[in-house]
Formats: sequence, C-alpha cells, structure tokens
Amino acid sequence: MTIQNAQQRVDEWINTIGVRYYGELTNTAILMEEVGEVARLMARLYGEQSFKTPEQAASAHTDLADEMADVLFVLICLANQTGVDLTEALKKNLEKKTARDAARHAANEKLR
Repeated sequence: MTIQNAQQRVDEWINTIGVRYYGELTNTAILMEEVGEVARLMARLYGEQSFKTPEQAASAHTDLADEMADVLFVLICLANQTGVDLTEALKKNLEKKTARDAARHAANEKLR
C-alpha cells in the first residue's frame, strides 16, 4: 500500500464506517494518546521497565505493531483533514534531511 493509497483508504473508512472525522484538536489529542501507548510498550520491550504479567510480555510485539498502526491511522486522519499530501511531505522532508544532514551524520563519532 502506498502512502497515497493509505490516505484514500482511511478517508473512505472514515466517511463510511467512521461516519465523519473527529475534529482536528480531538484527533491531535488521540494521536498523543496513541504515541504514549507506543512509548509504554517501547519502555517495556527495549527499556528497563517490565510487564506486569507474562501474558502482556507474550503479546507485546503484536501489540506494538498495532499501536504503531494506530499512530499512523490518526496521523493520516490529520493529514487528510488539513490537506497535507503525506507522499509529497515525506519526499520533501527526506530531501531536506539529505541536504542538511549528510555530512553531519557521517562526521558524528557517536554513530560509528
């Protein structure tokens, strides 16, 4: 699935199954909530925190994928609502980072 296709499919889903988009501020709050859920799992999978039960640990990678998909879904909703073409935005962002950071990262001793 391309990013453009994802934006179209989310829009179709929202306008059929979801009825309508939540307001932009509501979706921003939902995005922060979903990012927090990713952070919680990352702290337990890759950080020093532990899971409360073995069952939580067993499903953590599946849960992480699902939470990341939730973040992407809400981000796509916000892009659709605000008229952002994420394909173009990502293309321009990568071009900016390439021009700005190529020499900086190559010279960074911490990355070796």
